[in-house]
Amino acid sequence: MLLSPINIAFKNCKNEKRPALLTYTVASDPSKNKSLKILKSISEYVDILEVGFGHSTPIADGGQIQTSSYRAIKNGFKMKDAFQIVKNYKKLKNTKPIILMGYYNMIYQYGEDKFINKCKKVGVNGLIVVDLPWPENKKFSKKCKKKSITFVQLLSPTTSKDRLKKIVKDSHEMIYYISMLSTTGGKLKVSPKKILKNYNKIKKIDPKKNYVIGFGITDKTISKLKTADGLVVGSAICKEITKSLNKRQNPVTNVSNMVKRLKNKII
Repeated sequence: MLLSPINIAFKNCKNEKRPALLTYTVASDPSKNKSLKILKSISEYVDILEVGFGHSTPIADGGQIQTSSYRAIKNGFKMKDAFQIVKNYKKLKNTKPIILMGYYNMIYQYGEDKFINKCKKVGVNGLIVVDLPWPENKKFSKKCKKKSITFVQLLSPTTSKDRLKKIVKDSHEMIYYISMLSTTGGKLKVSPKKILKNYNKIKKIDPKKNYVIGFGITDKTISKLKTADGLVVGSAICKEITKSLNKRQNPVTNVSNMVKRLKNKII
């Protein structure tokens, strides 16, 4: 069986005895052009890139990501812009796998099949649909699989044991574990030790799959979680973009430097 680009990324990191570093940025934030430049510049340090499509009422996203979404929407963001950014990024040499992340109603409005076909065409490797939980996502997940697109299931600390097993069994090669009950970018209310304890229990269900931890990960906490398969940093990056714009500095340079620092903490 051919390994997916996402699987290969995790395999490479395991060989290097470190977690995969995943970043999250919003398509078209702070602009279409800069958004692509950020992906290009952080590509060197990142293993997998998550790209969000801006939404006016993002239910799981905290303040930092909401601010990024508002900026993108203010820039006139349309779904086609996300596809364009991915397509342009994938034209480069040595690109990393891209996971598009967003909300189901936008996919529904676009047309489910049309959306998945377009993802395939521009080079999207995976999808996270925040508000399409299991088992409602079974059909969608199968459609993704047919097109060799990884559909990423989400798990949280309150997912029951029975449900965990079913979701893990049904999932593709990557699973996203939400570290705590809050929106993204919340302060880590749970100790890294406790997060890893929960995480390891889930990992035991099927150790062959890749489990990443997201929510609340910053340069202060990342090194304490480095036994995970992968770590996602999103809000901290969106915050850095906002800070750069407020200080009239270049967000591309600042974000790139920040991601480089994060990477150094997990090597």
